Parts: sequence; structure tokens; C-alpha cells
Amino acid sequence: MYEFTYHRATSLADAKAKMGQGDDPTLMAGGMTLIPTLKQRLAMPSDVIDLGGIADLSGIRMDGDTLVIGAMTKHHSVASSDVVKAFCPALAELAGLIGDPMVRNRGTIGGSVANNDPAADYPSAVLGLGATVVTDTREIAADAFFTGMFETALEEGEIVREFRFPKPKRAAYSKFPNPASRYAIVGVFVAEAADGIRVAVTGAAPCVFRHGGMEAALAGNFSAGALDGLKGDAGAMNSDIHASAEYRAHLVGVMARRAVASIV
Repeated sequence: MYEFTYHRATSLADAKAKMGQGDDPTLMAGGMTLIPTLKQRLAMPSDVIDLGGIADLSGIRMDGDTLVIGAMTKHHSVASSDVVKAFCPALAELAGLIGDPMVRNRGTIGGSVANNDPAADYPSAVLGLGATVVTDTREIAADAFFTGMFETALEEGEIVREFRFPKPKRAAYSKFPNPASRYAIVGVFVAEAADGIRVAVTGAAPCVFRHGGMEAALAGNFSAGALDGLKGDAGAMNSDIHASAEYRAHLVGVMARRAVASIV
């Protein structure tokens, strides 16, 4: 990797100050994406600001009927939390499907969502549950947060503090994982919330997205059968050595039906 200056921030204010000191700084959460990127010399930041020492960014709590998860909360903590399991079992199950034990004990929900990898699991939960992303300066609705491949609405230097999840009536996540990386070749998060049905798809396209056709079908008849014949748009799907666009389009329908069948 290229040489850089490492900083361990002790507070949000400290992190912001250190961000302003370097020529080309970057933030590090769990490091599950950044460290391999640095090792492969695909990035050359002047400074790396580690957020791991900011205690206020970790933790899981209830705020009335809203579940609040700190951005630096580890995947394992979400998967094993009794609070999360009681609030939305699907969210805990999703966290338990991420990577392997090492990744789950180092990776963070904030790092995953801010990175917005096309095959990451958490973006589908954030979008599928209609969560709110709270940063150090504002609140961003999930529908406005994910903007493209590895792109979000975050501005330069903006730091994610926490996620606020409204309680769904029922929800489920179904994933067809890559057998090596455990990333989603296709993952579908289905939720019935107070504001209606939400179906969020990850792994299939350049960016997580909602499937409006499936949402409309389930609004009229919440059953796996209501999704018969519905799938992804192959023209908008990713195609690589792991799966063709046509196969991913087919899997969108399969995973959506499995998710609905598991909670009907």
C-alpha cells in the first residue's frame, strides 16, 4: 500500500478536525473494504481517520417505537441483539448472513451503507424498511440516500452517526449468496410497514433499488403467488463471472417469493 498518516479519532469533532488537516483524507469504519483497497493500491489517501475510537457511534437502543443503531455498530452485534430480534427479526437475520465471523466482528453497518457496494446486504434493509440515515449535519431518507454504484447522497466530509428504523408489521430477507465471499448475487428485502409495502433488491443491479411492480402486486395480495411472473429487468441487471444479467433477473423473482413465503 502507499504511505499515509493514520489517525484514531476520539470524537466526531476530532474526526472532522482531522479530516480538514490532510490533502486527501478518508474515513475508516471497520475497514473491511478500505484495507483491501489500500493493500491493492487502488486508493492513495493522504490520511486515514479511524472512527473506531468514538464510543458515541456504537450501540443499539429503542427511541419510542423507533430502533436506533449507531453507525459503528458491528454486524455481529446487530445479529445477536435481543432488541433487534424483538423489533425486526429479519434485520438480525440479515446481519448474521454477512460474510464470515471475522467480517461480522469487524465490519460495521455504517461502513457498509456509506460504501454502498452493489452486493452489500445492509442497503436492502435500510431501503426496505424505509430507514433514516442520520449524519453529523442532517437526516436523509433511505429513498434519497442511495444514488448509484458506490455512490450515496453523503457530501464530502459528512459522517454517518446512526440509523433510525421504523417498526415494520412484518419483514423478511432472502439472499442467494456468492459461495466464496457471501456477498449477495441477489438479495431481496420485503417489508410491510405503516406506509405500505416495500421491496428492496441488492446484488442484482449497480445500486440497491425498490421493485415497484412487486410492491404493487403485494399491496393487493400479500402472498408469494402474487409475485408469479414478476422478476427483474435483465437490461438493468449486472452481468459478471458469477451470474448473467438474465440469471440475476430471474433470481430477483425467486428470492422475493421466498422472502414473502417465509412470513405469510
